[in-house]
Amino acid sequence: MRPALLDPLFAPVTTLAGIGPKLAKLLARLLARDDDEARVIDLLFHTPNALIDRRLKPGIAHLPEGAIVTVEGRVDRHQKAPPRSNAPTRVYLHDDTDELMLTFFHAKSDWLDRALPVGEDVVVSGRAEWFNGRPSMVHPDYIVPAAESHTLPEVEPVYPMTGGLSAKVLRRSIENAEARIPDFPDWIDAEIVRRQGFPTLKDALLTLHNPRDETDLDPQSPARRRLAYDEFLAGQLSLALVRSRMRRAKGRPVHPTGALSGKVALPFSLTAGQNEAIAAILADMGKETRMLRMLQGDVGSGKTVVGLMAMLAVVEDGGQAALMAPTEILARQHFDGIAALAESAGVTVRLLTGKTKAKDRRLIEAEIADGSANIVIGTHALFQDNVNYHDLRLVIVDEQHRFGVHQRLKLTAKGAAPHLLVMTATPIPRTLVLAAFGDMDVSNLTEKPAGRKPIQTVTIPLERIGDVVGRLREALTQGKKSYWICPLVEESEAVELMSAEERFETLAKALGPEHVGLIHGRMSSADKDAAMEDFKAGRTRLLVATTVVEVGVDVPDATIIVIEHAERFGLAQLHQLRGRVGRGDEASSCILLYKGPLSETGRARLSVLRESNDGFRIAEEDLKLRGEGELLGTRQSGIPGFRFASLEAHGDILALARKDAAYVVNKDAELMGERGQALRTLLYLFRRDEAIRYLNAG
Repeated sequence: MRPALLDPLFAPVTTLAGIGPKLAKLLARLLARDDDEARVIDLLFHTPNALIDRRLKPGIAHLPEGAIVTVEGRVDRHQKAPPRSNAPTRVYLHDDTDELMLTFFHAKSDWLDRALPVGEDVVVSGRAEWFNGRPSMVHPDYIVPAAESHTLPEVEPVYPMTGGLSAKVLRRSIENAEARIPDFPDWIDAEIVRRQGFPTLKDALLTLHNPRDETDLDPQSPARRRLAYDEFLAGQLSLALVRSRMRRAKGRPVHPTGALSGKVALPFSLTAGQNEAIAAILADMGKETRMLRMLQGDVGSGKTVVGLMAMLAVVEDGGQAALMAPTEILARQHFDGIAALAESAGVTVRLLTGKTKAKDRRLIEAEIADGSANIVIGTHALFQDNVNYHDLRLVIVDEQHRFGVHQRLKLTAKGAAPHLLVMTATPIPRTLVLAAFGDMDVSNLTEKPAGRKPIQTVTIPLERIGDVVGRLREALTQGKKSYWICPLVEESEAVELMSAEERFETLAKALGPEHVGLIHGRMSSADKDAAMEDFKAGRTRLLVATTVVEVGVDVPDATIIVIEHAERFGLAQLHQLRGRVGRGDEASSCILLYKGPLSETGRARLSVLRESNDGFRIAEEDLKLRGEGELLGTRQSGIPGFRFASLEAHGDILALARKDAAYVVNKDAELMGERGQALRTLLYLFRRDEAIRYLNAG
């Protein structure tokens, strides 16, 4: 399926000269291809982050301290280290201005004799230092005979590295890969190329790996902007193609009667935002085209109720709805919250997870197949081969960033073009929504349900941990519930952080073992459920946990959360954790324990959290502080990270790429024309071929 033009680029790196299995393994680790062997294209897409300029040749007497310099001189003498000594070997050379001392630790003497023969003219390059008033250089980066000075790279790109790989070997591998860059077909509209001043893709890649100065590596350089545009265009086009296909697969309009939703006795009034979101969802589902909407709601803003109303509308029209959550804890919690409300209206709700017992599973699968299970809530178990739905009309994916595109498609494939609602409690900045989801319709829930009080957030250095334990003791005597979050499950010598198990032991000793529970990701599901149940029921009143409680865990009477080593967490994650409290009508507090001194980013992160309870503002600040790469997390998140593009630097061309992708899909949705065929090459180049597979599969 892939155009033959790209075959040399998608060949394994072992097809390049000088790369054997050992080096290929290192390159796979560096290029984050753990799931696959590294390919030639991965080397070409490995972006340098700085450069070394070796053009400075001031003469030995005028070497600037600490600068990278190049010196041509004649070798005078070698001062060898005594045998079995740790002293360095020194080699002296001179030019017309002064003498330079080269220092080598643990260097083989025969190698030095060959590289720096006495009486010969040589060129050396490295960092200049002044030692006791004399110019010196420790372990020069380059040593070449003066006659071969032209082989010395004057400007050298610097790449992110991995242990065991040398910069010279990586550079040589990339140079070999450059020889394979073909002349690509033109897939960008000629007018955009002219207006933006884009070079060809081949020239852009060659400039990236052979910069003449810092401006070539600048995000706003023509080469980087061209590469960013291609990356954005590939992403936007694949989203537009998939979306256009989903839209074209005719949806079945949902005609709710209100008979069931009217019977649900909500214990609170809906906010204006919830009513607005419900109206938008019902309007979408009433159309001939399929709904594809994202519901973003801050922590505790009531997304589940909006989802429930959408599901009831489908059930009223004789269909089924499925809600998929990323973890068993979250699925069970949705089930507990939804089943109680829905069953009061006569709606059958079932829970299906990997832990459902075989006997129960068979019964539930039978109910799903005959349609008597109106709403099904669960984990990945919902899209397994033996689960067949009677009439699946609506799919809701909660915390959608935890699922890959294929997992979402697998579940929607269980029905005849069901409507799709994706929900997230991690608000995503607008630019990221566009980059990751194209022009998906978005509903935002920005209000909190009535009666919720803002959470008071304080930062306390770890040295004052005794005061915090004292405050928890007081809270326990008043019957309050608290969380204590740790960054690790068990102690690790490599990282000096307090582990959950160790902290559990110290707190159990200080506050009484009967009051303290423990929950972390390595426990069995049964143990996790038991620990959670004990905490909910008040049998334990302090829960020591890892970030397993980050999303969705709902204990309304928990009012204090302590986050240990808060400086180690991302801003959005801290906000998520803080959202475990403040879910009832009591005043709540969040204590951020940090180990100083804080970095500038660490300080900014904690102060944003102290000042704001607004998840949407926090998401924007997180994007500013960390950049989208880290914010998006792993490739498994289902949201793409970028190799060349930066939302901050290239926001203007993201909008252009989105517009261009929409134009292409409108004119040539099958990508069969001349430009369409060229764009297929672009999609394969940036590994967006699932969009083409989707096209072919119809």
